[in-house]
Amino acid sequence: MELLFVTLGGAILGLVVRYTFPRRGSYGAALLPAIGAAAASAVWAALTWAGWKFDGGWIWVVSLVVAALVPMAVALIVPRRRTNADAGMLASLSRA
Repeated sequence: MELLFVTLGGAILGLVVRYTFPRRGSYGAALLPAIGAAAASAVWAALTWAGWKFDGGWIWVVSLVVAALVPMAVALIVPRRRTNADAGMLASLSRA
């Protein structure tokens, strides 16, 4: 049950990151919440396999911090790469 809650928390943090960072028109509406949910659940599963107790506080802190940091990184990287890719595509199409 805790895995469900941490996954939902990761999705909510990804949604917060989506509406906090600029240039959100460069990627889809569900990208950052999905990445946040995936990161939170992956970290949670890895930490429980590593022996951390599911009812301890640190597993929640680590999982949710990672669930916030990963979408932040994606929100910074994707718009820049998308702008460069769009400019390259426009240049190649305008030559033809």
